[in-house]
Amino acid sequence: MFNRFFRFALMALLIITGNILSGPVMAEPAIDVSSVRLGLHEDKTRFVMEMSAEPKYDVFLLADPYRIVIDLPELDWRADDSGGRQKGIVQNYRFGLFKKDTSRVVLDVGGPVTILRTVILPPSSGKPYRFFIDIQKTDEVSFQRELAERRSNLSERSIALVAPEPPAPSRKYTIVIDPGHGGIDPGAIGKSGVYEKKITLAVSKRIHKILSKNSKYNPILTRDDDTFLSLRERVTFGRQAKADLFISIHADSIGRANFRGAAVYTLSENASDDEAAELAKSENKSDLIAGVDLSVQDDTVQGILIDLAQRETMNFSVKFAEMVTPEIAKSGMKTRGRSHRFAGFRVLKAPDVPSVLVELGYLSNREDEKILKSNTGQQRLAQAIANAVDKYFETIDP
Repeated sequence: MFNRFFRFALMALLIITGNILSGPVMAEPAIDVSSVRLGLHEDKTRFVMEMSAEPKYDVFLLADPYRIVIDLPELDWRADDSGGRQKGIVQNYRFGLFKKDTSRVVLDVGGPVTILRTVILPPSSGKPYRFFIDIQKTDEVSFQRELAERRSNLSERSIALVAPEPPAPSRKYTIVIDPGHGGIDPGAIGKSGVYEKKITLAVSKRIHKILSKNSKYNPILTRDDDTFLSLRERVTFGRQAKADLFISIHADSIGRANFRGAAVYTLSENASDDEAAELAKSENKSDLIAGVDLSVQDDTVQGILIDLAQRETMNFSVKFAEMVTPEIAKSGMKTRGRSHRFAGFRVLKAPDVPSVLVELGYLSNREDEKILKSNTGQQRLAQAIANAVDKYFETIDP
């Protein structure tokens, strides 16, 4: 489909520049978190978790915005955190599965901080293990020094995500289906409280099942459970799989409850409209939400070879996008006016893989949410996308 020279040159270039940092891999049983709280102690803020076992952990700092990240073994979070997530210098905290066997807690802090100490207390007086971290305000120079020291102490690890090699026959097309969000990043939240990450995974699995029945296709899911993948990992997954098509599945939410309908997006640094630009900005925050260190990542693709290949790739992306919309309309889901749009989504930036982002509908709209939560609605949407895949490959390779 693409010039082999471009593929070879791109692989060589991205292998040279593609070092990726990943969090620790821990293969321990899930640890119960029974209680979590924030406290003020003189001039410091303390974050405490009560746990059923002693955890191994890594703690590091992030800037722009200021965050503290705590990586732990997989946690079963049973704590009631209704007591509030803001106290002292901590403005908010969140938690979730970051990758297989690794849970992550992210503390949003209101400025430069220093970590005074991290302690694990053994069980005593009827209390289980207690993990606590004390933090204190500091100046920017001290913060940057501590940030650099903690970063250098974390050993570099190669990316744990390895996509399967596609089958040998040239007519077997590899389609990577990417369920948006996951783990610590729930995505949008529907009117009924349903998480976007659950909807995207359910529909993606249905697409995978349908495509698996066709001997022409080798469908692969970027994730098949509730784990987090960074945007760069998703792009890398598609490239490692030598994908012929990359489909990222999402379900948006917006402040206006009357807005509804599906839309399909392709890559462009110049957004088609303000709504597309705002959506791309929101989706591109996924790494920030999960506590990914953006300062060590370079998502920009530069150079003449990459630019040429990406232009060709974008043409194929647009071709597929224009086939998806009418199929979704047939499924019963309303489609938006100008339902093919474009903006600078990081997840679509593989320079040699045609990529689209499908927004299935608005979870903030009760009618859309009802369709997206139902088995019938999910199956019809999955079938619509699979039908578009058939038409696309019939067009480019009759």
